[in-house]
Amino acid sequence: MNLPGARADASDIAAVVERARALLDDGDVMAARILAAGAYDQAKAAAGFAERVNAAERLVDKARRLQGEALLIEARAKVRIADEYDAAQERGEVGQRRGRPKKVVSADDDIPPSAEEVGLSRQEIYDARKLRDAERDQPGIVERAINARLEARLEPSKASLRAAIGTRTATNEERGDNLYETGGEAVSTLLALESFGPLVWEPACGRAAISRRLEVAGYEVLLSDLRDRGATTRHGECQEVGDFLETRRAKDGIRGPWRGALAGEPDIVTNPPYGGVLNAFVAHALREHRPRKMALLLNLNFLCGFDDAHRNFAMDECRPARIHVFTRRLPMMHRDGWDGPQASSSMNTAWFVWEADDDRRYCGPTTINRVDWKDFQDLSPLAPGAQRLAGGAALRWAEKDRRLLAMAGKVEVGAAFPPEGAKPGKWTWRFFVGPRATLGPSNKAASEKEARAAISASWAEFVEAAGMTP
Repeated sequence: MNLPGARADASDIAAVVERARALLDDGDVMAARILAAGAYDQAKAAAGFAERVNAAERLVDKARRLQGEALLIEARAKVRIADEYDAAQERGEVGQRRGRPKKVVSADDDIPPSAEEVGLSRQEIYDARKLRDAERDQPGIVERAINARLEARLEPSKASLRAAIGTRTATNEERGDNLYETGGEAVSTLLALESFGPLVWEPACGRAAISRRLEVAGYEVLLSDLRDRGATTRHGECQEVGDFLETRRAKDGIRGPWRGALAGEPDIVTNPPYGGVLNAFVAHALREHRPRKMALLLNLNFLCGFDDAHRNFAMDECRPARIHVFTRRLPMMHRDGWDGPQASSSMNTAWFVWEADDDRRYCGPTTINRVDWKDFQDLSPLAPGAQRLAGGAALRWAEKDRRLLAMAGKVEVGAAFPPEGAKPGKWTWRFFVGPRATLGPSNKAASEKEARAAISASWAEFVEAAGMTP
């Protein structure tokens, strides 16, 4: 019996995909892109039809695989288009003409044609360049993103690919989900000051701005978010989708509004959604999951307030161990997809760090640490687990008698001394352990930042040699 509705035969779609691949191999990138886009639409329609009529999963999977192949060919064609267009621009063969000409020219003058005149819109050139740049930064990211969707039995859509490589413009619906991607300045500072267990959960992962840097620093990550934003781990594992407030801690890991469980007992690092859900989000993490360590990027105003039970629970009943306050405001985190004027930030932010004792209590006391993110951009991240020692105390800094003291808990472990007089010069630093061990070799550093880095490195070597790491 023939089912109603138009649908393409899978063998026909496969033939179109192969023809597009052959055109790309032959260098006819424009034709390959057009043909692949048509095959993508056909395969997408076939998969949607198969799902609607409850066809066998193998038919849905076959259509999605063809959709993914067509999307990959189209993406590779776009990368080639971006390269060829840029090369043509450098040769003066194509260009853009905007506004009133500064002189009258005749029809015979050699003016390069615009993008539109060669059959490409400015948006298409922009998208192709973004795709090309993503492939240059992370070779193979397009194919990995598509394969991750297929392995998770999800549609390899253009929207998910744009999300995975960071080229998507947010829809109106998603703009209400508080997606503000975290800048690298904030994450670099955190990872230079704090380390976590080897497994970290990012429960508001967005497009993986934080988790990518965690992975570079050596962490394994678990990803989830309220929306499917196409984020994947370096292993190609797709993010889970669901409301964090519906997740719970279970014997086999983290249970949520998704199939199965996220295995392991991770620490938590995230830039949580602000607005009305924020207080409940923080309290749920501490009350339900009780991670051994958690770092949240929050407005400094989170320190204040008394009329919200969730806020009181997070700050009074579960005291943070440290709050790293940014003395210099972080660069503005614009709403996802924002392409308007780039404003400067007017928000004071801080990393709030909770660290549990052996009984999973968050007892404080809370240490306030003032930091300038510019001092930490060139420092290497601490290794996973490097600070799980001496009760988890982090190295912090205190000014005393014109010295900059390095403190592990209440113990002095080093000091840096500024140059004499008002003129700039080299800093002197010493590393020691204990309040009386103030003697030791003096060393020179070109700046305060280098002195801090040297003392931190000496402390890490001492901790490892003393067997104080887990």
